[in-house]
Amino acid sequence: MTNPHKGRTGLDRIIHAAGYSWAGLKAAYTGESAFRQETWLCVFAAPLAFWLANTWEQAALLLGSLLLILIVELLNSAVEAVVDRVSFERHDLSKRAKDIASAAVLMALVLAAGIWGAAIWQHLR
Repeated sequence: MTNPHKGRTGLDRIIHAAGYSWAGLKAAYTGESAFRQETWLCVFAAPLAFWLANTWEQAALLLGSLLLILIVELLNSAVEAVVDRVSFERHDLSKRAKDIASAAVLMALVLAAGIWGAAIWQHLR
């Protein structure tokens, strides 16, 4: 069966995909407090990456760890939205999906904290 929503190609597809992506970012920012908090964490931490880093590679690692937090949070929010769309009823599989997505966010935060901690340690030495 052909998906009727997949008919766009070329530049038209890219333009519409960008619009959908922008709508997703707006929805996450307005509807998800964790995404807002992490966005502001990134806004304030990003300039520090250039101050802490000794090389462009280090800056990219610091900035990439921040971006990873936002990416994983977007995926977590998407999982939560789909689970809630299916049902608000408590179910073991729904809880498992949400808990696993939340754990992914935690892992991204732990990774970023480790990278930033190492950079700060190196900077202070």
